[in-house]
Amino acid sequence: EGNRNIQTALSALRIAESSAGQIFDRLNEIYKRTVRAANDINDPNARTSLQREINNFVDAIQKIGTDTEYNGIKLLDGTFAQRYIHYGARAEQTVEVNIGDVRAQSLGAHIVEGTGRVTSATGNLPNTGKYILENGEYLRVAGQDVLYNNSTNNYLVDAATAARNINTNAILQQMGIEALAKNRSVANTFTSVYTGDATSVDLKFYVGQQNITTPNFTITVTQNTTLADLVNMINSKASAYSVPITARAENGRLILETSNGETIAIEATANGGTNTTINFDQLLEGASPVDTNGSAYAIKIGTLKIFGVDSFQVLENGIDIVDTNTSVFKNLYAIDVSTNQGAETGMIIVKKALQRVDTIRAQIGAVMNNLPSIFDSQKVAQDNTKEAENVIRNTDYAEEMANFTKLQIKMQSSIAMLAQANQLPQLVLQLLR
Repeated sequence: EGNRNIQTALSALRIAESSAGQIFDRLNEIYKRTVRAANDINDPNARTSLQREINNFVDAIQKIGTDTEYNGIKLLDGTFAQRYIHYGARAEQTVEVNIGDVRAQSLGAHIVEGTGRVTSATGNLPNTGKYILENGEYLRVAGQDVLYNNSTNNYLVDAATAARNINTNAILQQMGIEALAKNRSVANTFTSVYTGDATSVDLKFYVGQQNITTPNFTITVTQNTTLADLVNMINSKASAYSVPITARAENGRLILETSNGETIAIEATANGGTNTTINFDQLLEGASPVDTNGSAYAIKIGTLKIFGVDSFQVLENGIDIVDTNTSVFKNLYAIDVSTNQGAETGMIIVKKALQRVDTIRAQIGAVMNNLPSIFDSQKVAQDNTKEAENVIRNTDYAEEMANFTKLQIKMQSSIAMLAQANQLPQLVLQLLR
């Protein structure tokens, strides 16, 4: 009966694994379409078509996860948990089976987002504040410090550094937690870097988790500096000093982008004059113009997305880089590829869904591999038991009865001889009397 139970369980598990495989294949198709949709060359009609295909695949995944069953028992909707396969003749000879929920509503990613922070003000880069990583301040993800300053120097808060530390942390990798940082600035329409009576302005660029006293490079501009001039100066300096920032002009706007989402900070110092306005809105997206007779600054932190298979917590001490401290779950129904950002978030959602399904398939496969071994072991034990019984049952009864009779005769003869020997002394005594 135990082996019959194993055969029944294997039938159910084969159905579950096959259906989970179909879900995995459809997730791969969704991933391909999110990658295509992330390309901004696509027109709205192309993205609408891709969204429609994605929705169809999501509906198919939901149906497979909901309808897959064996003997009326649902296998993939999360209810097939703590089920036991009894394989032996004794109590508690069982194998526990747990199959997670692989419906579309339950597949996705737990995400913490930092939508990027921008500030601008008069003065030099500050020594303190939410944009500066000071001694003892940190960003902690699932108990792991991914930004931490234990020195006396102060640094810019940097999403790229946080993402890199998350992606190289062995513990976070085991937990399935990853991160992605981006920093792309599209400033307002360019007219001039500044207005006022300054003869020139020095622009100090800080990129990444940079010491606030050490700029990566400096350029000097005037009111006659054109957008093309500005782009050329930035790219020339960035190339010369291997700084991960690129500039370009597009539709009369300055676009700045860093390689891995590094923070961009610009410190402006007016040379001469007493009334100057730095047009930071034309240099960094989200910044505001600042009036100064000396220095002013603007900081733009990149966006940070931290995502995992399971829920996790993020703690900040003294800095401001993420929007929430608890991860938010986004399932397959949340995929919206109408924009580049939405498509990239969709890629994250599908990637974590694939990891979840892959883990569940591996768990099913492990049980499926274990059960045949138990089946074979019990079959061998059963065959050996039957063989032993046959040896007992096939005994030569005639030979054994002959041996028994022979031994019985010998025993009776011995008893008779002993009895006769015991009688002789009695006869001698009777004669003497």
